[in-house]
Amino acid sequence: MLAFFAVIFLMDRAAGSLLKHFYYKQDSGFDHSSTYAMDKTTADILVLGSSRAVNIFDTKLFSDKFNGSCYNAGRYGEPIFYHYAILKSALKRYKPKMIILSFDAGSFSKSAESYDRLSVLLPYYKNHPEIRPIVTLKGPYEKLKMLSSTYPYNSLLLPIITGNTTFNKAKYANENGFIPIERNFAGSLQTFDYTKELKLDTNKINTYKMLIEDCLAYQIPLYITCPPYMINAIGIDSSISKAIKIAAEKKVHFFDYSRDSFFTTKPALFADYRHLNKEGVLLFCNKIIKRIEDTK
Repeated sequence: MLAFFAVIFLMDRAAGSLLKHFYYKQDSGFDHSSTYAMDKTTADILVLGSSRAVNIFDTKLFSDKFNGSCYNAGRYGEPIFYHYAILKSALKRYKPKMIILSFDAGSFSKSAESYDRLSVLLPYYKNHPEIRPIVTLKGPYEKLKMLSSTYPYNSLLLPIITGNTTFNKAKYANENGFIPIERNFAGSLQTFDYTKELKLDTNKINTYKMLIEDCLAYQIPLYITCPPYMINAIGIDSSISKAIKIAAEKKVHFFDYSRDSFFTTKPALFADYRHLNKEGVLLFCNKIIKRIEDTK
């Protein structure tokens, strides 16, 4: 029995070491971007957020205007937990001159998927103790599971393979993390009814507060903004209204463009109802840059 468990242990260690080697060997894709954001970037301006950050915040525009480097550390589909983990890891190494957080409607809504998505942080658990309290939100047994060397990479075999090929370089070609969308909006206008009361997640709200408080503690200017949606909105999203209220209490700038008529009346500026296209990005980023300049 002891020999059996010894073999299992050694196999787990060997497989885990191999997966870890090829995980960190990736030179393209979102796992590579996460590693770069957590371990390498020293960009003056750090952009955080989900796909709307990745596809909307043009790093070159911000770099040129503020005469400094900019890295877009957004990642598709990730919640506030991920954004805070990226910030915590970056602050262990250096102090950015500016943080931009892209906020989405529904960011504080209760969702089991938000906790499942914490699995993308598992490869960094051992080397980044500062993010462990965030990762363990995934479930009560994460500390025990992390005794396994293969567990952090259980769902990452295919991404690791593609990340070690040229596939991701073509699919996710980017400019310091920014990936523009070329297509134009097509389809009918969707209606979202925000008047229905949704349950908000206390963990998400507290994480948002901690992100703000860390920026304040390090005296890093933080700008939170919600990019526009191409929707027919009824009422106001409860997550956005809550986030605006907290930002106001903390005396942090929140630029809400979620229902801005300049954009919502111009479908030609959108790629789909959630993302601006290249033309829309140019207009939106210039507006945000102007708002930031006005605060100085």
